[in-house]
Parts: sequence; structure tokens; C-alpha cells
Amino acid sequence: LEASVSFCLTVFLLQKYAYPADELMPLSCRGRVRGQEPNRGDIDDSLGKFSLTLIDTLDTLVVLNKLDEFEDAVRKAVKDVRLDNDVVVSVFETNIRVLGGLLGGHVMADLLRQRGDRMQWYQDELLHMAKELGHRLLPAFNTTSGLPYPKVNLRYGVLNPLSRTGTESDTCTACAGTMILEFAALSRLSGESVFEEHARKALDVLWERRQRGSDLVGTVINIHNGEWVRRDSGVGAGIDSYYEYLMKAYILLGDNVFLERFNVHYSAIMKYISQPPLLLNVHMHNPTVSVRSWMDSLLAFFPGLQVLRGDLKPAIETHEMLYQVTKQHKFLPEAFTTEFRVHWGQHLLRPEFAESTYYLYKATGDPYYLRVGQSIVEKLNAYARVPCGFAAVQDVRTGTHEDRMDSFFLAEMFKYLYLLFSEKNELPIDIDDYIFTTEAHLLPVSLSTTQPPCQGNNTTVPVSHEEDLFTHSCPSTETLFPNNPSFAKTIRDSYKYLTGVGRKIRISSDRPVVVFNLFSTFLSLQEHKGVYRVKLVAEVSQTPEEEVVVPHVVQLISPPFLGRTVLTAGPAKFGMDLMKQEHGGSIVKASPYTACGPIDNAVELKGHIALALRGDCMFAAKARWLQEAGAIGVIFIDHHEGSNSEETPLFQMVGDGDSTEDITLPLVFLFSREGAVLTAALEKHHNVDVLLLPKERQLGHGEDQEADDFQFQQQHFCSKATEDDRTEPCSADSSATPNSNISQHWFFDTF
Repeated sequence: LEASVSFCLTVFLLQKYAYPADELMPLSCRGRVRGQEPNRGDIDDSLGKFSLTLIDTLDTLVVLNKLDEFEDAVRKAVKDVRLDNDVVVSVFETNIRVLGGLLGGHVMADLLRQRGDRMQWYQDELLHMAKELGHRLLPAFNTTSGLPYPKVNLRYGVLNPLSRTGTESDTCTACAGTMILEFAALSRLSGESVFEEHARKALDVLWERRQRGSDLVGTVINIHNGEWVRRDSGVGAGIDSYYEYLMKAYILLGDNVFLERFNVHYSAIMKYISQPPLLLNVHMHNPTVSVRSWMDSLLAFFPGLQVLRGDLKPAIETHEMLYQVTKQHKFLPEAFTTEFRVHWGQHLLRPEFAESTYYLYKATGDPYYLRVGQSIVEKLNAYARVPCGFAAVQDVRTGTHEDRMDSFFLAEMFKYLYLLFSEKNELPIDIDDYIFTTEAHLLPVSLSTTQPPCQGNNTTVPVSHEEDLFTHSCPSTETLFPNNPSFAKTIRDSYKYLTGVGRKIRISSDRPVVVFNLFSTFLSLQEHKGVYRVKLVAEVSQTPEEEVVVPHVVQLISPPFLGRTVLTAGPAKFGMDLMKQEHGGSIVKASPYTACGPIDNAVELKGHIALALRGDCMFAAKARWLQEAGAIGVIFIDHHEGSNSEETPLFQMVGDGDSTEDITLPLVFLFSREGAVLTAALEKHHNVDVLLLPKERQLGHGEDQEADDFQFQQQHFCSKATEDDRTEPCSADSSATPNSNISQHWFFDTF
């Protein structure tokens, strides 16, 4: 009931403040119209001036039994929405949100019309709109490989001189591989085979380009020659819905080739990527190597897909891990480390965790998942609700909001939450008759029988695969846990206190205990006479080679600091190894400060250590731009105000999934407060020399050094924050006596 009321209230606010705009801006209480608001880059490629949220929400209105509102919304869409706009849009987003929304709306409208009690005026207008949009997306497939361009102009296509697109050479795997449900449904409903043909061709290319040794695919591929651009492989951002659509294409279309391909990929995922409860990214050509130490929130859909596959145990394990992360941070951060700390703090109101919760409840009937759903609703109301709807969370650590409510929040989140708490007989449709697209639009599974495949759209290439119990069947609770209703609870209990939230972990000493590394692939223990007990503890032991973070420092050594100011820093897993050789130089602030593109002040920066702000792109990308500009080192500074090394654990910066051997700079990371000390020093003294080295080898390190450092910093810097979030230097006397353990002469000789 609460989900239904919240949804209806948000739709009312959308109609009142935003229509016919694509999105509602929940903090500003107005519509987001592309070109009238500051450009947000690729995010805005979802907006096509086609009343995005209205179309994306059509079939949700039916699921929530808001049939009058649905009929009114269909009338609005037919009357007001135009698809021939001179706008460049994402092919992927437009397909799953708009084409999928039109098809889902048509299926619902046609059903209500056939029942005879409403929608008698409807003459397949939404289907005609879907067909028009399909034809406007088709120019994107005009490539030699068959993989689509990532963007298309709705009016001018791709290669037209007026299109303002067509120069792109790469697309993500999910972008190319998430077309088959909508395009095949459009072909089956319209009788035009061209849509399904192109979607199948794109899937064929991705399948042929898989790495034959591992059966994995990469994240980004060249649309012209089919070569992989990014070879990191996982189940999250960039790949996620490719795997989802292989499984669901089999369910919707009944074509065994999709299931065979999915099963081959799934075996590879479970062999290399799944390390329960974690899902890690690996290198597709060397899948035993993890390429990053964090996960993104989009992988939260995967337990739901595993439920469809019938693989309940790992689904329960990963879902429980995700739930523990939400309990620790209120929401799933956009990315979080394998130690469950925040990597990227955004939460965009993504629905994937709610989606998997719904699937697990329907598979197990375990009321535990109703309580998980209740916690989702409560946190949305407590931390995301604003006067004009629900606002994305800019940073889960601070709770600050963004003026953003993506259409998928209404299309998916409320649909899954409502279905989670509803009984089947309370719904206006038989939900088992439909398959959910990745945007949760409803397509009838009867398409494979009532609408035969268009000529030439049968793929019969056999794929050899070892079959198991669920290779060709849906999961059965009787088969999965016969006479064992506590099956799911038994699995969950192993991960109940994974993040340390809930109780203090204690290790009893009555029997030998082995504290193991959660992030290892497996653990094998044998003992002759006694029995080892294995416990999962909150503070997970870490292998020195990969997980232990060795503290580094940025030590200010030029006058007046002379080594007294020492700032704790985190290291990097790439670039120069400062454990082998310390590094020093004078510091210069990069321009642009984020260093996510060509460096404007390269002449000034050459031969110096660059200061760069975290955010907007990967550490490795920043390092490459700064190295190309001539910097001899980089100090990254956290962009989250107030973060500091005393309250936030250090972490190691990681690369971007590709080889980082080309990066030879020394790299360290400072949290916000430590970074403010450094930038204030640069502002006051203009010429500041620093050393980058491990903390244990800092100059003048002794028992009294930390106290001396603190006293010196207190003399020279205030903690007062200014309006532009910097730490202001004080006017205190800067003529402190140099530390007797450090030779001033040595510093000048060094530089």
C-alpha cells in the first residue's frame, strides 16, 4: 500500500510540475528539458524530448491497478509524444526505456481492450509509435560488424551531416547485447522481421568475439572491427544486461541457441567471476587475475538472474552480502570495495537490489525477503523522499541529494516493491504470463507460440554444453529444498555479520579457529586428530600481497616545514613502487583540477608533482593525462569534504581494468582534510617541496615525531573551512625551529 501511494503521489507530482518534460527534478520541482539545464554529458543521452518518464511508467500503472490513470497516460502519449526530434540519444537507453515502454504499454492496452471493459478506443497507436521508433533506431546498426553505434539522432540517423553523431567507434557489451527482447517483440507484433534480424546479428558478433579460452566477454568493443577495447569482464556495469537478455530471450522466444550461449557464459562466470558472496571483475584473457578491488551496484541484478537459472545458493549468498552493505550505508553505493567500504558514494535510486529481492521471495517464499523489501521502502522514505518526489543521493556517507530522479525509479523500483508485497490474485494481470525486460517492462511469453519467428530469424548453430538439472527448466522450490524451509536461512547465516553491522564479532578460544581470507577462491583445511572450526569474522584477514594497505606519507620538506608536516596517504597498485624508491619534487595544481582530459597548464606542470582532485574519471586515466603533460608524480586529493585518514580506512588505488604498465609515475592519495593542509600550504608559500614515501621511512621519524608534527601543523594551519571548501592558512609565526633530527642542508641538496 505504501509503495502504491508513494508511486501515485510521485506520478501526480510528475504531471503537475514536469509534464511533458522527460524527467522530474525533485528538488527544483520542475521538469528536466534537455538543452534548458546544464549539460550532464552522457547522462543526458537518455533524454529525447519524448516524455521519457511518462512512457517508461505506462505498464507500472497497470500492475498497480491504476487503470484509469493508465488510460489517461496512454491518451497523453498518443496525443503529445513526438519521436522525430532533432536530438542525439543513446540507442541502448532509448531501446530499453522508450521502445520497451511503448511495447509494454501496448501489450497492457491490448489486454484491457480484449477484456471489453475499457480501452475500446485504442487502435494499436502505441505499437505504431514503437514501430516508428524502431525504424529511427535502425540506422545505428549500419556498421560493417553489425554492432550498433552507441548514439543516434532521432531525426537524421547516424551518418547524415546533420546528425551530430557517427564518429563513435566503441560501444559497451550491454549496449550492443540488450536489444533482442524489444526488437524481437517489435518484429513479432508488427510482422517486420528487420528489427529481430539486426538484434540477433549483434548478439552473434558478441558470441563470436568471446574469449574462447575463458568463454568471457569484455566490457567495451569496437563497433567496426569487433576488437575488444576494454578486456575486464564481470557481471556489472557495461556487461550486465547482455547476460540477462540471453536467458530471457530463450524464455520469450523459445530459441535454444540463446539458452545454450547463456549456459556457456554462466559456467565461466561461476568459475572465474563468482567468489561467493562476491562477484569480481577479471581479465577476460587471464581470468584468474582480478582487475579491481571494488564492485558496482549494477551487479545487484545478478542474484535475480541466478534465480531464473535455478542456482539459488549463490543467489542467496550474494544478495545477503548486498543487504549487509545496505545496512551499513543505508543504500547500495554506486561502487563499494571488497571490504564493503564506499568506493563511489552515489546512489541513483537504482532498482536492481529490489529486483533480486523480489525474485528470491517468489522462489523461496521466505518472509525474510519481505523484511528486506520493507527496509528498502523505509530507507527511501527516510533518506530519499523530498517535497517533489524522491531524489538521488549524491553521497551515502553524507546523505546529500542530487536534483535527479531517473525514469527507471518509477518504471522499476515501485513495480518490484509492489509485486513483492502483492498476492497474485490481487493483480489485474497474471504476472506469470510475462517476462520482465531489463527496464521491467512486460512482454508476453506467449510471443514464441502466438507469433512465430520472422523468416530468417531462426538461429540453429549448436553449442556443446554440459547440462544440469536446471539447464532447460525453471527453478522449483520442491526440488531446490524439499522438506527444508530453512534452506535459505542456513545459507544467509554465514554472511549475517559480514560487514560487522549488528554485533561485535568475538573469536572463542576453546577450540582452534582459522580466520580465513574472504576474498580467496577457496579454503581447504585438514587436521589429523582434532577438528578445525572456521568462522567468518568482520575484520577479515588479508593476504599481504594483495589486501594489506601500507600507509604512505606526503612529507613537506621545504621551508618553513622542514619535514615537520607529514600527511598520511594511501598508495596505488600501479605506477612507481614507492616501497622500493622514495620520490620528491615541488607541487603544482593541475588544470583542470580533475585531470580527466588534456592538461591546460602542462608547461607549468612539467617536472613537478601534480595535485589532482578525485572524481569524474578513473585514477589511471588522470595519471595518463598528467604523465603525458610531463608531471613527475601525482598526489590525488579526495573530493568528499571532511574525509580524513583518522576516520576513514586507507585504500589502494587501482587501475581501470586495462594494463597500467605504461604508467610510471609515483601516485599517492590524500583524504580531504589532509589534502586541504597541502593546498593551503601551496597557496600561502607558493613553492612547496614534498617527499612521497612509505610512512615507516619518513624523515625524522621517531617516538616524538607525531606530536611535533601535530604541534607544527596547529601553528601554521587553521581548521576553519571557507566557502570554497578549502582549509585557510593561519597568520601564525612560521619561524619554528627546525627539527634537530633533520638536516636543512640535506633538503636543499636533494632538490
